[in-house]
Order: sequence, then structure tokens, then C-alpha cells
Amino acid sequence: MQARFHAIWSEVTLKLQKALLPYIGNDDFPAMLTAEQVESIKQSCGFDDHALALALLPLAAACSIAPISHFHVGAIAQGESGNFYFGANMEFVGVPLQQTVHAEQSAITHAWLRGEKKLLSVTVSCSPCGHCRQFMNELNSGIQLEICLPDRPRLTLADYLPEAFGPRDLGDTPLLLDSIHHDYQLDTNDELVLAALDAANQSHSPYSQSHSGIALMDEQNRVYTGRYAENAAFNPSLPPLQAALILMNMSGSDCRTIKRAILVEGQNNHLSQWNATESTLISLGCKQTECHTF
Repeated sequence: MQARFHAIWSEVTLKLQKALLPYIGNDDFPAMLTAEQVESIKQSCGFDDHALALALLPLAAACSIAPISHFHVGAIAQGESGNFYFGANMEFVGVPLQQTVHAEQSAITHAWLRGEKKLLSVTVSCSPCGHCRQFMNELNSGIQLEICLPDRPRLTLADYLPEAFGPRDLGDTPLLLDSIHHDYQLDTNDELVLAALDAANQSHSPYSQSHSGIALMDEQNRVYTGRYAENAAFNPSLPPLQAALILMNMSGSDCRTIKRAILVEGQNNHLSQWNATESTLISLGCKQTECHTF
């Protein structure tokens, strides 16, 4: 079992411990449960989807990195596939607070990067802030997305974000989690550059058309990619680096072990991710960072 779960494990009921241990007991647990695993756990514990998501929140919060606030938030995104994806807030010392990742963003992006096509619900340990409500409004789930909190009634995004402004106000655009490929190309045989290019080709940037992606390699040569997730309200947009750091953290790798990073973006993009990406990576101790343009 990964060390981050040790402290919280005693607070999990014995019945749930027994049902989870075949999965979470492995060091390579990816902070997600497949639909088949979810069904097995539900049957063992007598839970429905809602009850299981709530019960998993403390374990999701154990994935939090909060050296500034010391406030740990967990989230579980349930995909249309039936998979459950963990998410947790992430903070980075030495860079502006705008680089912070919220738990809801983490769970949603985690699902997106693992190929989920639509979400049914997001369960979170604290009420979503306005930033996250707006971020969720970019999803192809629409305002029908269910938002669940402990000891509160199950509501929809429409309840949490009345009279919302979102992508549907800006015309016929792709929505977050829609399948897309932009067909950008680079003349290279570098596998890490190609991984970042693939991420850029799946990025969501319908407003600025400033598509970008990143690939990170850790000290064990494991690769984590991230894609830009733009928002109709602009400010809740999630940079590609933060997306990759979410996947890296959820996979159980230490974000301070990045040995090489490749950002790929358009040469004529209206906006560039480079400066913020470089400064955050420097704060994390990465010494080899490159930017390639298509």
C-alpha cells in the first residue's frame, strides 16, 4: 500500500478495508477503480454508487498536497463508464497561487486523461468554490452533472451555479471530455516530444485556439502527459502542466522527481504556457525543460 494511505486506513471501516485491499493494497494503485472493481466493492459492503463515493473521500483526500493551506480536500468523479477517479487539491510552494489545483479539477482531469468520455457525478468533501463550479460548467455533462457532499442533499450543477455562463453561450464549440484530435505534427523521433504532441492534439482550447500539451518524465523513466483545458470564463482554465501533475500525483509518483519536461504548443498561439510552466517546474526541481512548437 502506498504510504500516503497509511494514516487514514484505520479510519476506514473493516468491511470497506477488506473490499478495497485487493486494489488499494498494491503499490501501483492508480487512484481509480474500474467499473468491475466498483461493483465488487459495492456488493461486498452493501453500498450504492453514492455511498461508496462518500466512503472513498478520506482516501482521495490522502492524495492531497497542501503545504501552504494544510487543508486537504478529496473528490471522486464517477464516469459514464462506471469507473471512479480520485482527485485531490495540490499546492506548489514558490509560485503564484493561481497554479493551485482544486480537488474537483483534479478528479475531472484525472478522468479525462484516462479516457473517460462523460461524467455522471462529482463527490467532494467540501462545497465547491465558484472557480470549480465554473470549471465543471465546461463539461459535456452539462448542468445536469450531480454534485454530492457529505451530509447534504444530492444536487446538480444547475443548483450550485444558477444562471450560469458557459460554452453554450459562445456558440457551437467542443465541450470538455468530448473526443477531439487537432492533427498537429512535428518532425521528431523523440518519444517524449511525441507524447507531449499527442497531448496537445487532444487539448481543449476552443476559444483561443492555443492548443498545448506536456510530457513529464520522472526518475524511474515513467511518463505523464497533460493537456490544456480552457474555460469559457478563461480564468478557471487548467494549464497542461497542472494536468500532468494531477496524473503524476494520482499515479503515486512524487512531483519533485521530474527529470525532463517537454511542452508543445503552437508557434502562433494567442497565449503561451511556457513562462508559467518553466517557473513551476523550476520550483519542483526539474532541471531540463524544453518547449517545442508546431
